[in-house]
Amino acid sequence: MAPLLNGEVLRRLFAGAVEQTFEAELGIADPPLIEYLVGMLLRFLRQEAIFRVRDTAGHRLTQVVDMVQEAEHRVARSRREIYRHIGDFTLFYSGVFPEHLPKLQAPDCRDFLVNYCQQGKRSYLIAASYAEDDESREQAPILRHLSEEFELCSEGLKRIRREIDRLPKFAQQTAEWN
Repeated sequence: MAPLLNGEVLRRLFAGAVEQTFEAELGIADPPLIEYLVGMLLRFLRQEAIFRVRDTAGHRLTQVVDMVQEAEHRVARSRREIYRHIGDFTLFYSGVFPEHLPKLQAPDCRDFLVNYCQQGKRSYLIAASYAEDDESREQAPILRHLSEEFELCSEGLKRIRREIDRLPKFAQQTAEWN
């Protein structure tokens, strides 16, 4: 197995891929959006970050329906963070790993009827509305932008995944993840 790349190398790889895809291919020159997406990709390299939302008993929540339900039982700051995470989670899966959506939305799953695109847009918008009211005010514009451009961001992430899969070490690693 190939050695894992260190954090700075991965950051540069993801930053280059996101910049190339969003600026050159999709015509979106938005540094805060690009930085946000690079950060999300780096964060979600770790499975515990993907499934970080827990209920009050400490159980990991893996279904969007359960995350939304948990968010509604939290105070504003925690609610904002959970909704932001739901937006990231749905964007990540719809963009980077769309082949996993049938498993996440299988008939025996609580997310069976969840539209990840609609829920992601809604979650980012809710998170943005809470961000306007607290010290994370600077996040509100980017969260609103992610809500408005969810489909385009998802398409950009799909393109990035295709590019990364073409890299020999990553192609082997992503095959192992699947």
